Amino acid sequence: MDAPTVILITLVAYKLLLVGIGWWAQRRTQDAEDFFLGGRSLGPVVAAVSYSASSSSAWTLLGVSGAAFVMGVSALWLVAGSVTGMIVAWVFVAPRLRELSHREQLVTLTDLLALGTRGRWRAAITGTAALIILVAFSFYVAAQFQGAGTTFAQTFDLSMTSSIVIGGVIIMVYTFLGGFWAVSLTDTIQGLLMAVAAVLLPVAALIQVGGIDGFVTGLQAVSSPEQLALTGRTAGLAAVGFVLGIFGIALGTFGQPHLLVRFMALRDDRAMRQARLITIAWFLVVFGGMCFVGLVGHILVPDIANPEYVFFALTNELFPTLVAAVLVAAVLSAIMSTADSQLLVGASAVAHDLGLNRRLPGHSLLISRLSIAGMVGIAIWVSLNLPASIFDRALLAWTALGAAFGPLVFLRVFGVAVPAGAALAAMLAGFGTAVLFHFNPGGLAGVLFGPGTPPTLLERVGAFVLGLGILLVAHGLRRHPRESETAPQA
Repeated sequence: MDAPTVILITLVAYKLLLVGIGWWAQRRTQDAEDFFLGGRSLGPVVAAVSYSASSSSAWTLLGVSGAAFVMGVSALWLVAGSVTGMIVAWVFVAPRLRELSHREQLVTLTDLLALGTRGRWRAAITGTAALIILVAFSFYVAAQFQGAGTTFAQTFDLSMTSSIVIGGVIIMVYTFLGGFWAVSLTDTIQGLLMAVAAVLLPVAALIQVGGIDGFVTGLQAVSSPEQLALTGRTAGLAAVGFVLGIFGIALGTFGQPHLLVRFMALRDDRAMRQARLITIAWFLVVFGGMCFVGLVGHILVPDIANPEYVFFALTNELFPTLVAAVLVAAVLSAIMSTADSQLLVGASAVAHDLGLNRRLPGHSLLISRLSIAGMVGIAIWVSLNLPASIFDRALLAWTALGAAFGPLVFLRVFGVAVPAGAALAAMLAGFGTAVLFHFNPGGLAGVLFGPGTPPTLLERVGAFVLGLGILLVAHGLRRHPRESETAPQA
């Protein structure tokens, strides 16, 4: 059999397995809490690997490897930022959020953001948060569908439109059936497959270039001085801005609804501690492995047209057809493991946060599933009509969600009270600033840190700091006696 046939058979078998899991999980889904949190009974392996896979979408296997191919060794800051954000989240946020969500019976991240608020303030916070989630996830899920389109187009010579529709429908079916249980279990399988790919491909590439010495020598031979520098083209204060801008990816971790719900669903503290260690190991293997793939790909396939295809180029170069089929499935795993989680959170924003479950009692699961179908349709439209690179589109959504929700999440889980108005203002300011600097960066970063400083410094760090500053100032003012008498309670 030729390569496309073997890959197609592998993928069909794999997709049938995922749909079967969704069908099985449907029997365990009796109400909205089961659908969105799996009955708060998530064990350590499923929690850790599904969290990891959901955080590492197509932008990790395709985007990070492509960025390393172009940037060179400075892409290591991507790995450092991603791993650091994950560790801080699991060490400081996870135990507090798990305990708080169990005690207060929180179902979604929006429940946490609006905790303690009442009346119009609560409606404003939940409505704004739900809208931000839907807008950001429309771009985030579209990035996953675009990754699916890239995979199918590279493998089967299909059109991008057909590929995106096929991938979207498959993801919708098993998410539609089983909710959180289906998403978590399929994410676990997909996360393990991604880890296998992140080991096999770098090891094979390292052998091909002649080991560590061959890799270092080869990289020096094909790289520019900027690609061999840890700070790229920048120096001095601009280099500080460059590093902070890339490392700022860590800040996005604390505002991702599809990741934070894994903490809320953990069954106990013991499961949380075990899951933390598994997640750290997974992140080091996958992010480090994909960064190496980009660097070694610059040696082995230097003339590739699109850097985000380096994963496929190395796969075809180094492996027989059957192994290549498994690695292609790993890319689709990365896509689906994020898209399904985001679809589920988007459905919770419509059904739970906007109150449709309360307005139409007895139809909560139907509303949730229809919401998933609607989000799939929107994401397919965005991916087909608003083209962008996988890396840029995913990082925009990641950064905007982190800036909107991350500061407030930190203060909530640490028990710091802020006025409801400040909470709403911080969400809007963080989200709006991140989007503004992404689409219209201007030259402010260069003014502050010198020419050559990337605008990502303000997009990823400045927006988060602005939201946090609003909350801290409001908290400080609230402690004044006169302010505490009049400030809205939150």
